[in-house]
Amino acid sequence: MGFLGSKHGLTPNLDELAQHSAVFSNAYAQVPLTTPSHATILSGTFPQFHQVNYMGDPLPKTVPYLPQLLQARGYRTAAFVGALVLEPKKLAMGFERGFDKYDAGFHRRGREEDRYQSMERRADDVVSRAVNWLNTRPTGPFFLWVHLYDPHDPYSPPEPFLSRYKDDPYGGEIAYTDAALAKLFASLRMRRLFDSAVIAVMADHGEAFGEHGEKHHGIFLYDETIHVPLLIKPPHGSTHTGVSTKVGLVDVAPTILEFAHLAVPPAMQGKSLRSMMESPKQSAVGDQFVYSESGYGELSFGWSKLQALRTSKYLYVEAPERELYDSVADPGADHNLAATAKAVTETSAAKLKEFYGKTKGGTREARPLDLEQSESLHALGYMTSPASSSSPTQDIAAKADPKDRIATANLLYEALVAMEQDHAVVAAPILEQVLQQEPNTPIAMLQLGRAYMALKQYSQAVAPLQKLVDKKPDDAFGRYELGCALVKSGQWDAALPHFEAAVTQLSGSSMMHFYLALVYQRNSIGDKAEAEFRNAVRLDPDNFAANLLLGRLLLMQRHANSALPYFLKAARLRPDSIDAHHFLSETYASLGQPAKSRIELAESERLRSQGGSRLGTGREERP
Repeated sequence: MGFLGSKHGLTPNLDELAQHSAVFSNAYAQVPLTTPSHATILSGTFPQFHQVNYMGDPLPKTVPYLPQLLQARGYRTAAFVGALVLEPKKLAMGFERGFDKYDAGFHRRGREEDRYQSMERRADDVVSRAVNWLNTRPTGPFFLWVHLYDPHDPYSPPEPFLSRYKDDPYGGEIAYTDAALAKLFASLRMRRLFDSAVIAVMADHGEAFGEHGEKHHGIFLYDETIHVPLLIKPPHGSTHTGVSTKVGLVDVAPTILEFAHLAVPPAMQGKSLRSMMESPKQSAVGDQFVYSESGYGELSFGWSKLQALRTSKYLYVEAPERELYDSVADPGADHNLAATAKAVTETSAAKLKEFYGKTKGGTREARPLDLEQSESLHALGYMTSPASSSSPTQDIAAKADPKDRIATANLLYEALVAMEQDHAVVAAPILEQVLQQEPNTPIAMLQLGRAYMALKQYSQAVAPLQKLVDKKPDDAFGRYELGCALVKSGQWDAALPHFEAAVTQLSGSSMMHFYLALVYQRNSIGDKAEAEFRNAVRLDPDNFAANLLLGRLLLMQRHANSALPYFLKAARLRPDSIDAHHFLSETYASLGQPAKSRIELAESERLRSQGGSRLGTGREERP
């Protein structure tokens, strides 16, 4: 960011905005993960209060929420988000509250889909959608949230930024995002909305490139992932104001409310920054400390939770091995003073404990992620928590210190990215290495089994998946994957109880019912197979394989009339299916309609000669 001193020239448009804004040079996120951080930004509460500790944790209805407060006072409200991680139907439930329009609609990448057609949108696309809304919204006050995901790995900016920054794709993403924001600012100016608007620009977290051993973000609480840009342009602007006081993203919502002349709810825990913007020199006198936390290492690996407290001079990190850094003399946090500055360490620990106790909300029952949420996280390169606990335990000293295990997290991230890119041959040895270092990591067991399945090394897939099921008998994903591996290894009888258990826990999955039906059919349990095929079609009427095989089962039972609609549906879903037209031919023959039978038989033969599709015996789709 040029307005924070960078000389790379990546952000000319934000730098220009900063000339009319208050720039907070010491702003910090409360969580280094997108969904929890945005929960803090929009609620003005700390993560221990709103308890959105991880992607997939729902935002409680009882938490104060900026868009809802503004909507209740007559504001038109809209959100335009750039990635699956803020999709309210999957990983950000409850975030749409208070928005007249919440523009998302993301899903996992299909085989023929581009990342930017499924899991993410380019900044230009997001901004264009926001500008279209500005064009059509009714007059009056409005609240607009524009979320741009581009400066987030994987780094692949569009041209001309890709070529221009070929040696620095991260910088290219930032430059591209800045250019896209110029279009938003120009649209506001053209509509004479810019001057009177409050414009707040911030990052939800930073990114680590190997500092302190971490690559990416989510676990550590050092400045590389917690120190974020924040600028706020007041109505009608101001001359550039630099504020050096430490502030948090938790302070953004109450600041916006104060500028809107609305009361800040007592439940909001952040403090308005307006007075600092107007009198920055006076604000430094009562310098407040800033709290941050990360439960990602605990949720993903069972390691210790981390908590941090930043004061005017020190950074304190509560971990099994406590950390204390002099932020003035050691801004890179390279020299841990905890062992030598024991009085400061104990005072900081006491302050943190007291602050946490005062700001903590009530406890909520752990809510496991469903299959779609877990698959979405894996697609984005995030790990799945064992229980998606929304209240990590506080027994920090009794657990492994993430500082000692960070290399494992880096490896697992690398493996998840390789799996998302269909590079199982790359992922498998990395996952083996992860399990050598952390033998009890469920997500590594699951992904290793999947990697071997993708490589058609089915017998090798059984071992890690069996270990996962032994460790977590209620893990429906593990049960399902183990069942598939056993089926591929020819062990249909052994697979049956695992598919039954998976369906019991994930009864809403069409493909789960479909595969259980296959196993019942193979084990000659015809009545149960028919029931499960029907369940699969009921849950997903467009499930091609379920329609086809239910029809085939009914035809084998000499119920041609009942089979016909399923074959017709299958043929409509996949007109190039050899099997669908072949079974239609047999069905029409059984119904005494030879002319239609000959037409379908001819179509089946034509498709066969041209290489039409067949229903394979493998897993054609994820459930």
